[in-house]
Amino acid sequence: MGEIILVVIGILIALQINNYNEVNKQRVKEIQFLKNLKADLILEGEELDNYIEKRNSMVKSAQIILKHFNGKPVENLQLFNYHNFNVEIWQAFQRINNTYLELVNSGNLTLISNDSIKNGLLNLDLIYKKIASDRDHLKHDYEEYLYKPFFEYVDLDPLAQSYGSYMANGEFNKDLTLSREELNGLLENKIFKNGFVLSIFTNSIILGDYQRMKDLNKKLIVLIDEEITKS
Repeated sequence: MGEIILVVIGILIALQINNYNEVNKQRVKEIQFLKNLKADLILEGEELDNYIEKRNSMVKSAQIILKHFNGKPVENLQLFNYHNFNVEIWQAFQRINNTYLELVNSGNLTLISNDSIKNGLLNLDLIYKKIASDRDHLKHDYEEYLYKPFFEYVDLDPLAQSYGSYMANGEFNKDLTLSREELNGLLENKIFKNGFVLSIFTNSIILGDYQRMKDLNKKLIVLIDEEITKS
């Protein structure tokens, strides 16, 4: 009987050691994933700052243009053209979340033992999906209310040259002459005006969601740092 008890105790100790080693291995993997997540979040936070700045600039340009629709004289055609292009030219924000995707696609998201971190990552993804949906809606508005009336009415060549010159050199091309007639025609187009109204409205919503992403991003970095220091 004593020998049997010793064998059982030996087996239990071996199992405990194996479990301990397995937990340690899992923890090492988790910490590495957390470090990679933090690196992604830092880069994504920088991108969020850039896109928040850009979207704010677009809203301000649209507000300036609307003042001209409401009667403010346009003294500088190239400046008006700059604000128009500043609203119409934009790039879609792309997430920097390779580690999160790796965790989800490999089924390793369960390795993240801290529920606050795990739920934060899931919520961050949900906010981005809402932004993507609003962005698709904005793209449709741009095509219908801004691009269509603009491209059908103007000669794009000098306008593009003017904008390109300013972006490249920080000043307008003095040798370019833009059409006052085209400008007046655009200012009489209610569809074109409504495009800027919708741009302000939807971009303001997207800006709010970008800020939510940024706030959650910062919170997650703090949580990850705290979790890593536990190891």
